[in-house]
Amino acid sequence: MTTPDATGPVTVVHMLRHGEVHNPDGVLYGRLPGFHLSDRGEAQAKTVAEALAGRDIAAVVASPLLRAQQTAGPIAAEHGCEIGTDEGLIEAGNDFEGERFGVGDGALRHPSRWRLLRDPFTPSWGEPYLAIAHRMLGAVHAARALAPGREVVCVSHQLPVWTARRYLLGQRLWHDPRKRQCALASLTSVEFTGTRMTGLSYSEPAGSSAATVTGA
Repeated sequence: MTTPDATGPVTVVHMLRHGEVHNPDGVLYGRLPGFHLSDRGEAQAKTVAEALAGRDIAAVVASPLLRAQQTAGPIAAEHGCEIGTDEGLIEAGNDFEGERFGVGDGALRHPSRWRLLRDPFTPSWGEPYLAIAHRMLGAVHAARALAPGREVVCVSHQLPVWTARRYLLGQRLWHDPRKRQCALASLTSVEFTGTRMTGLSYSEPAGSSAATVTGA
């Protein structure tokens, strides 16, 4: 097995969760097309762009979904970048896509849908966590290779960002969704020295908290 190179330039890849989405019906929109940022989401995207204005951002890459592309827009404009698109950053596949998720008025009122909840560890209702982690890490390393010694922003979605973070930190991938630390328009920033991860931090430029997760 080849050991990741821990020498070389220090590169930072920021995994940015998109801003708030306009979703008046409260459905799980997943990979459905057409779901755009709300007014608040647009403001969040601008706030993140302002927070990153002084950083050495060399490239901006986004999930192909509209909300991610819109979140990437102000950052790309601030740094004079074209928005690249990477399918590896897309939202996780989910069999409840397009439905309201609940017992009373949602998908779970139908007993036939309960079978999808039989295995929370894979999970049984959608794309396996390990598959999400692998494609996200592929996108992160592709972004790192774009600009050695500089910074790159990758705009993605909550579950893919959270899964990639847990994978990088050597944590089990199945988890309680209520305990994810991945707020709207938050940054999970991965530092690489050469090809090896040497730091990971979390911040909420459009929110009120910032915390370092682990250091070099």
